[in-house]
Amino acid sequence: MTELITQLRWPFIGTEALGRRAIPERALRKRYQPLYPGVYIPRDVDPSARVRAEAAWLWSKRRGVLAGLSAAAMFGSKWISGALPAELIHDNRRPPPLLTVRADALHAGEVVDLGGIPATSAARTAFDIGRHTVGQTAAVMRIDALMNRTSLDVEAIRAVAVAHGGVRGLSRLRTTLSLVDGGAESPQETIARLALIRAGLPRPTTQVEIFDEFGGFVARVDMAYAGVHVAVEYDGAQHWSDALVRQADIDKMYELNRLGWIVIRVSNDQLRHRRTTYTTRVEKALRERGMRW
Repeated sequence: MTELITQLRWPFIGTEALGRRAIPERALRKRYQPLYPGVYIPRDVDPSARVRAEAAWLWSKRRGVLAGLSAAAMFGSKWISGALPAELIHDNRRPPPLLTVRADALHAGEVVDLGGIPATSAARTAFDIGRHTVGQTAAVMRIDALMNRTSLDVEAIRAVAVAHGGVRGLSRLRTTLSLVDGGAESPQETIARLALIRAGLPRPTTQVEIFDEFGGFVARVDMAYAGVHVAVEYDGAQHWSDALVRQADIDKMYELNRLGWIVIRVSNDQLRHRRTTYTTRVEKALRERGMRW
């Protein structure tokens, strides 16, 4: 029995595990905790968004469809907190705490199978995130992350919006879609890009590859205005704490400067407390290179 307990996959429905004698009731109460009524995870585990999503689906007796952030987590989107409510499209209007249930209509092609669990398609997932997320920056970050992990493009999301004309949140969604970019590889990169756009600067191109005069690869930068050789790089913690990353950055900056690139580096502190300093530096570099907008 000990071996069976060790191999018990979670989250699981408690009555099912007890019914097939996978675990004695005493061990269930001692070692596991209910994440949702009747659905268990180990007591010492802080659930990820993906675990919470699967638990929510099990709570629905496997009848619900994962949606919103829960579907995004199943697609592999990063930076979704496991402390946020799971999201389901389901007919049960009395969900437990930390579970959001909606009775939205789903059209043909808007449900996919993700590891045996039904979830909204990537386009439908982005459509829902764009409508329901409070705060434009958060909505853009979440759709950026989903686009980065899938082959999703903006036109596919707009097609879902056309098919659901008249639903709530379409105006909010349209504004959000005008700002998303799947090239962002972190929430901070999204914030850095939005700061430039909101400061009235031209929209940069994300994940730009730069080559030397012989065609050799030099670097891929987070954002760039390639026509005037101005790049923007977000410096995360690894750029300072990892010696190998730091050395690679030094070599990359030397080569970029040699090739005539101006590189504006931005940190989390600047994005939080000195955003105007950051955007002014980019604007100055663009004007020095003769760019007008």
